Amino acid sequence: MTESSTRPRVAVIAAYNEDRFIGSVVIKTRRHVDHVIVIDDGSTDDTARVAEEAGALVLRHAENRGKAQAINTGLNKARELKARVTVLLDADGQHNPDEIPALIAPILEGSADVVVGSRFLGVRSHIPIWRIFGQHALTLATNVASGIMLTDSQSGYRALSNKALEAIRFRPNGGFSMESEMQFLIQQHRLAVEEVPVRVVYAEKPKRNPFTHGLQVLNGIITMVSQNRPLFFFGVPGLLGLLSGLILGLIVVQRYHAYQTLAVGYALISIMLFIVGVQTLFTGIVLHSIRAFLSDKRE
Repeated sequence: MTESSTRPRVAVIAAYNEDRFIGSVVIKTRRHVDHVIVIDDGSTDDTARVAEEAGALVLRHAENRGKAQAINTGLNKARELKARVTVLLDADGQHNPDEIPALIAPILEGSADVVVGSRFLGVRSHIPIWRIFGQHALTLATNVASGIMLTDSQSGYRALSNKALEAIRFRPNGGFSMESEMQFLIQQHRLAVEEVPVRVVYAEKPKRNPFTHGLQVLNGIITMVSQNRPLFFFGVPGLLGLLSGLILGLIVVQRYHAYQTLAVGYALISIMLFIVGVQTLFTGIVLHSIRAFLSDKRE
């Protein structure tokens, strides 16, 4: 028996005012892992007490610090336990703990560092149309921005290998964009990722305004693109501006040859687009070079 095979399986659950569901989630999860860690993120109800009575190790935040901070707290504890595999799932009963064996199988087999439970991978759940539309839109944005292709970038049902556990740390102010952030971290640390189909149950209405939540996630994606892929973030619009300026400039030249009159307005716009495009493109190149240099120094 190898040392890695004796390491524990750990589940991390961030919870905020979930005393209605947390007890059953913990009990069902304990069937498949060695330790269940519940982070009570400043709840004002009996979440912590119910979780403890159900058999979870409860870590408390004195005030609500957000999902990213709660998960960071749980992952730190999982590192202390030297977890072989760490499962992330929601506290509201949305995820079925009995699907944990299928979720962690690719990690135990050594084929993946991160496994994402996808709601859109051949298994049908009763998902409201507005959720499907929003999730697909955010998945498309995250896939294009991160360079990692998934069918469900926003799924909170995930499993991490020990390698991924050591590498993944979320920004403290990441909020509910942490699932998207993980995709950038997967790309940054060259982690192998797979998806498995899962079912979900939405037992109650969302606590947050879906439109506002979507904008928060989108804002987080934009921030991560600017920080992690500056060449893409600045280079694409810079190149588009440069090409637009050149095309408009050719139109100005063509009109001058045809009518012997300079289209001053078009000419000024062409020059402005060309200059802004060049500056933006070179900003992306410089920031990309600096980031690559700093990454090499850290390694």
